[in-house]
Amino acid sequence: MADETSIFIGASRKPDDSYQRAEELLLRYGNRHGLVTGATGTGKTVSLQVLAEGFSNAGVPVFCADIKGDLSGISMMGEAKDFLVKRAEQVKLAPYQFQEFPVIFWDLFGEQGHPIRATISEMGPLLLSRLMNLTEAQEGVMNIAFRIADEEGLLLLDLKDLQALLANIAERADELSARYGNVTKPSVGAIQRTLLVLESQGAANFFGEPALRIADIMRTTRDGRGAISVLAADKLMMNPRLYATFLLWLMSELFEELPEVGDLDRPKLVFFFDEAHLLFEDAPKVLIDRVEQVVRLIRSKGVGVYFVTQNPLDIPEKVLAQLGNRVQHALRAYTPREQQAVRTAAETFRPNPDFDCATAITQLATGEALVSMLEDKGVPAMVQRTLIRPPSSRLGPITPDERRKIIAESPVTGQYDEAVDRESAFEMLQKKAKEAQDAEAQAQQQNSGGSRWTIPGFEDVLGTGNRRSSNRQTVAEAAIKSVVRSVGSSVGRAIVRGILGSLARGR
Repeated sequence: MADETSIFIGASRKPDDSYQRAEELLLRYGNRHGLVTGATGTGKTVSLQVLAEGFSNAGVPVFCADIKGDLSGISMMGEAKDFLVKRAEQVKLAPYQFQEFPVIFWDLFGEQGHPIRATISEMGPLLLSRLMNLTEAQEGVMNIAFRIADEEGLLLLDLKDLQALLANIAERADELSARYGNVTKPSVGAIQRTLLVLESQGAANFFGEPALRIADIMRTTRDGRGAISVLAADKLMMNPRLYATFLLWLMSELFEELPEVGDLDRPKLVFFFDEAHLLFEDAPKVLIDRVEQVVRLIRSKGVGVYFVTQNPLDIPEKVLAQLGNRVQHALRAYTPREQQAVRTAAETFRPNPDFDCATAITQLATGEALVSMLEDKGVPAMVQRTLIRPPSSRLGPITPDERRKIIAESPVTGQYDEAVDRESAFEMLQKKAKEAQDAEAQAQQQNSGGSRWTIPGFEDVLGTGNRRSSNRQTVAEAAIKSVVRSVGSSVGRAIVRGILGSLARGR
């Protein structure tokens, strides 16, 4: 049976279907990542719930997404139902105790949990381009926009900041093309139109301040249990690209902010990435390569990443190779692609001579899985046909009243509820535009004064007449731009961006 060094997953079965042994996830290998796969309705969510409960009881904070709403039950005490008690007896879980777990609910829209926000600057050009599905040329303009913001000290906090910067770039297209390469107004306009679509889909709720502090998803309770952060994602899944980009950003933030700790007795945080196929669908190779790099390196930060998806083919091979702890629920094999998925899943396990893995995958019952966890020295265990243990918390969703009560009693209540709109690029560009207009008006007023004599049809003899070429700057404009660039360049030298292009806070 599991102890303080492991999480009890379930019990493996002999060929005659009798009890064989307890299957456990060793906590010291919890940061070696994992994979939970299976067709709809085979028990993936319950396996995720069991793992989250085990990590929480071991003092490890957990972050997971609640796609259908039924994972919210982890916050409430479980109930003794016949099929749960029977499963507990089958896996020799004694005593079968019920628990409620410390949960913090989050929601990008602020409806079913505390609002989660990130700033445009923190998100970075690579992830934003992925979110907006930009072309290569448009992504180039986006990179230039961030470069200008960094150099000129413009804070990009929310969508209106980025919209204002893009409008400014369109006005300066000729000047910027000479410095950074081709910047076309049609590309800028296409990005602006995409921003409007994002805004209409609710992304404006996500971009802004106060931005999420990583420490708030790494909390532990006074009794030593890890807090379980549950992201309400049922509405968010209406925009799957926003969902995937947000979780990529969060993983990137963890990677950039957490220090190197090496291998610990247990992870510092476990991150469950449900509907993981959304990460990689139509993703450019550069992004997939960087995700693979983050997954490979974040282990040394004490973070375990567990991908949850229907099909192991949803995960790129390089990423799949990093996932040591595996729970494979039933797969259907009606189409050629499904048959290939079954073969792929079977080939990734260490074989068991007692059964054919590929055949077993198609015959698993609900709540049953092929399980292979890392053993001593990090070697994958021989795959076992396993009955997953019943959860200690409630199966199924909680009521709206129960959710509101938990949110009201949350340790982060009041910290994120109200959006903050401080001075940023939108206001700064407006201010600069007004200063330039005022300087222009003042210069024209001085030039039109009566102290100088002029000859009809000619400019001011001193060369300061109020008529000037439209492509020439006034002295005031030149001074303003000089100051902006000198300040901007000093700011730009301090900008540090991480492996996924997001801004490294605190560096």
